[in-house]
Amino acid sequence: MPSNKLSLQDTIRISDDVVFRQLEGEAVILNLETGVYFGLNEAGTRIWSLLQEDGSLERVVDRMRNEYAVSAEALQEDILRLVEQMLEKGLVRPAPGVALQP
Repeated sequence: MPSNKLSLQDTIRISDDVVFRQLEGEAVILNLETGVYFGLNEAGTRIWSLLQEDGSLERVVDRMRNEYAVSAEALQEDILRLVEQMLEKGLVRPAPGVALQP
């Protein structure tokens, strides 16, 4: 899948064929259709949980800023990078009506 440019204004949905399992603060995501799996640390697991709740990248960043002591710029870059990786692996997809920039 070609790389797409995400922005904080985008909304993401969890792909239909994905399962998520959490154990002691870390998690594994598995795409049942492709067999692709992805491990998450504690912060990544929290991001995934917030994506499941809402999907708005802007709101995910806002919530994470309230929970973690990190600069806004670094947090935004980390979240966008993580979500782009998940997008490339088919674990998430743009919400209906969202057109990502090439």
